[in-house]
This record gives sequence, C-alpha cells and structure tokens, in this order.
Amino acid sequence: MTPHPRFGLFLSQAGLSWREVLDRFRLAEDLGFDHTWLVDHLTPTDDSPAGPIREAWTLLAAIAARTERIRLGVLVTSNTFRHPSILAKEAVTVDHISGGRLILGIGAGWHEDEHRRYGIDLPPPAERVDRLEEAVRMILALQDPGRTTFVGRHYRLDDAPLEPKSVQRPRIPLLIAAHRPRMIRLAARYADQWDTFPELPGTATDGVTTSLAERVSAFEAACAAAGRDPSAIRRSTWAEGDVAESEGAFVEFVQWHRALGFTDISIVPSGSDFLPVLGRIADVRIPELRAEFAGAARG
Repeated sequence: MTPHPRFGLFLSQAGLSWREVLDRFRLAEDLGFDHTWLVDHLTPTDDSPAGPIREAWTLLAAIAARTERIRLGVLVTSNTFRHPSILAKEAVTVDHISGGRLILGIGAGWHEDEHRRYGIDLPPPAERVDRLEEAVRMILALQDPGRTTFVGRHYRLDDAPLEPKSVQRPRIPLLIAAHRPRMIRLAARYADQWDTFPELPGTATDGVTTSLAERVSAFEAACAAAGRDPSAIRRSTWAEGDVAESEGAFVEFVQWHRALGFTDISIVPSGSDFLPVLGRIADVRIPELRAEFAGAARG
C-alpha cells in the first residue's frame, strides 16, 4: 500500500539571516506542511560563492528547538563533509531536541567548487558511492541496541556506543538522494525514503539522462532484487519555478508524480512575494489533494 501523501517546503538557508530561516520554518508549520528542509552546502550553489550561508546541522538543531510539529531535515547531507559516526551523533541530538521529528537525509556529495575552497577531498564518483554505502551501513548499525564495531575500507568503529538512542523507534527514518543506477540500487536496499528530481544543470542531477519514469522503473526493479516492497518506501521530489507560483500547476505536478508512486512533494518558494499563492496551496489545494488520494486508496 502506498504511504499517505506528505507535502513540504524546501527552504535553502542561502542568503537568509537566522531570523528569516526560522520565520520560514515557523510559517511552514503554521500553514500545515508536513516537513521542511535545509541544504547542506558551505557556499551558495546558485549565486556568488561569497554569499552568506549557515551550516546546516547546527542551524537545524536551533530550528528544532523552536518548532513543535513539523518534521525537518537536510536535503541532503553531503557524506563528504562529516564522518558518519559524527553525523549519527548529530542526527540523534536533533531527533531529541525535536521530540522525534527528524528525517535523516544523506547523499554522496557532488559540488566540486565548495570542496576545493574548503580543502575537503571529493573522491571520484565510484569511491563516493562506496563511501556512502559504508556510511549508511554504519549509521544504521549505530542505531541498533548495544555497541558497534565496523570495519570497512573507508570507515571503522571499535566498540562504539551511540547513546542516547533516537527518540524515534526503531530508528530515525533514512532518506537517500539517488539519481543514477548504482545510487538507486543503494537507495532501494537501505532507504526509508528515496529522493530524486529531474535533470537540472548546476545541481546533483546535472548530466543525468534518464527520466523520472525510467528511474522509478529502475528503483522498483532494484527493490524487488533486494527483497523489498517498493510501495512501502517513500519517494520524494520537489517543485520550483512555475509550479511553485501557480495553484493549477502545483496540482498537476502532484497528480502526475503521485501516479509514478511519489509520496512526498516539496515546494521551493520563489520570488519575494510567494506567500499568497503558497497560502492558497496550503489552505485549499493540499487538503483537496489529500482527500482525492484518500478516496482513491479506499476505492
């Protein structure tokens, strides 16, 4: 059975003050959205690299302490920036601060310029996927009862405790961003939520040639090979531009992606006066869509 639909806002912190970021998260909560997201970048990726951008996980912890209901996360954490054991500690900390509202999003890392500027290694793509798979296995193992010993090619743990454990049981939901064949297979094996979006220059999907429908087919085949039910795994994507500025375009976007099995849709607010359309989407269109999909599930 396909999980119930959820709707969110993808709110990059680039160029925004702490107060502006917090206000947007609180707005998302007040409007009734299900989840809200930061980005994990050390420089803005679509503007001057000298522009301001706050570190994602420390910012997320502060937001978690000042919101009450909405689920939150980083879309997505770059595995190249932190040792996975440190990320696991950060995630459990935010999960406790939020009262169990965290979704742990992770990806292999991709933005070459920020790695170069900050002296962080960006291995070749195949090694990045190798490292991510080890990181995912380690993060999952650390959330099991007891202590963890892990010996991989890139990471290791020696009798490591992770205390306290997460508020959420049996563990924090894991979102994996995956757009290419090997990463899609990794998501199919480990993820509670798979995230992807169309080819977009200057992003993690730059150069991806497969359509969303083709990726969905590959994901479902990989789930079957891994012995998992693909309909039980959440699928997420996000919409910007005209889709974020028009009620009708948003409804069409959601309906088309729902037909592909997507369960989670986030909006990237655009322009300075996004609130009127966003308010109508939240107050009118999203409740209509929830009712439509609930009726379809019953029928």
